[in-house]
Amino acid sequence: MDYSQVMLVFVVLAPGAVFGVLALLWLVGWVPSERVISRITGVTFSAGILALAAILWRLAAAGATSVTVTFGNWFSVETYRFPLVLLADRLSLPLLCMTVVLSGLIGQFSATYLHRERGFLRFFLLLHLFAFGSLLAFAAGSFDLLVGGWEMVGITSVLLIAFFQQREAPVENALRVFAVYRACDIGLLVGVFAMHNWAGTSSFAGGLPALTGTRATVVCLLLLLAAAGKAAQVPFSGWLPRAMEGPTPSSAIFYGAISIHAGAYLLLRVQPMLAQSFFASAIVVAIGVATAIHGTMSGRASADAKTSLAYASLTQVGVVFVEIGLGWRTIAVIHILGHATVRTLQFLRSPSMLHDYHMMHSAIGGELSPTGKYLESLFPERVQLWLYRWSLDRGHLDNILDRFAIHPLMRLSKFFARLDNLGSGTR
Repeated sequence: MDYSQVMLVFVVLAPGAVFGVLALLWLVGWVPSERVISRITGVTFSAGILALAAILWRLAAAGATSVTVTFGNWFSVETYRFPLVLLADRLSLPLLCMTVVLSGLIGQFSATYLHRERGFLRFFLLLHLFAFGSLLAFAAGSFDLLVGGWEMVGITSVLLIAFFQQREAPVENALRVFAVYRACDIGLLVGVFAMHNWAGTSSFAGGLPALTGTRATVVCLLLLLAAAGKAAQVPFSGWLPRAMEGPTPSSAIFYGAISIHAGAYLLLRVQPMLAQSFFASAIVVAIGVATAIHGTMSGRASADAKTSLAYASLTQVGVVFVEIGLGWRTIAVIHILGHATVRTLQFLRSPSMLHDYHMMHSAIGGELSPTGKYLESLFPERVQLWLYRWSLDRGHLDNILDRFAIHPLMRLSKFFARLDNLGSGTR
């Protein structure tokens, strides 16, 4: 491997290695101090930033556009191959840089924010595992490997929502998010299976699998299901406000910066295939428009700062979906980078935002004028009240998810649990 390839492997594997070492130390009964943990985190992500800078410099010097690292196949069964390929190109490199920089920022912020918190080590373990999963998903050169990173991001998201596990609400909401993830990730798994069945591969290091016509449309729609679930797009937006139960730093990096953009990255990765299907592209645009409207209205009726910021994130990701559906790939990437940076800083500042609001309220000696009044005045009073009730109930999406996703999945899980008990001879 040349220098750039070594640096790419280091960037992806470093957070996973730190997670493994810290987890092993915890298992043998030795817990590092907060200072040691925060310094290890700082060194890891600082080294990652330097490695990515070296990759960018080498690519610019050589006039190349990508770095590919091939480890062969993890395993193969007849015609099926699970390729282990890492790819850093013009799409993945900006997101790799964003992930490393913002993860390092969150790590330094959390060292103070979670000082003397009982779950300090647990939070940093999950932070490193999340960073490893995100980097693996963004740097994967095949959809098989992308699934691995995708699932790590999902499970760390659920565990951080339930971070304050001594209370019932965080655990219940984490299980609800997990159910939505499981239901939507079926689209990703079936989509990858369809690629292998129809094209014989899911690797995109040398270009997307050759699919056209109806097959390309089917694969795009399956991947859209997974992308919409991960990005909390309509009709799966109901889980997003529940995810705010986690610590503010995890809310910032998951639902302001990285995790919520993973679905957009998946669509960007298959955008050339998506462009071949007008129907699939139209569905992406329609979902993005519906989500942007829903997020704007529900955010205006939110009663707390973190939920309103979550809906603001949802709105912007909806606009990104529209850009992807229209084929504006470069604009979508720039939008993701700018939005992730701004939203992360807003989430980190949210604990002090209300204090600043009250100080400004006192300073001007009266009530601050609400925004958007000119829009509300365009509708009759009855319509205004109906829209307010609809927004306050968050578009009834919780009821829709309960009926068509959560409850069916729970019933299916209980059915398989009974089958398992019958097979093991227990009741």
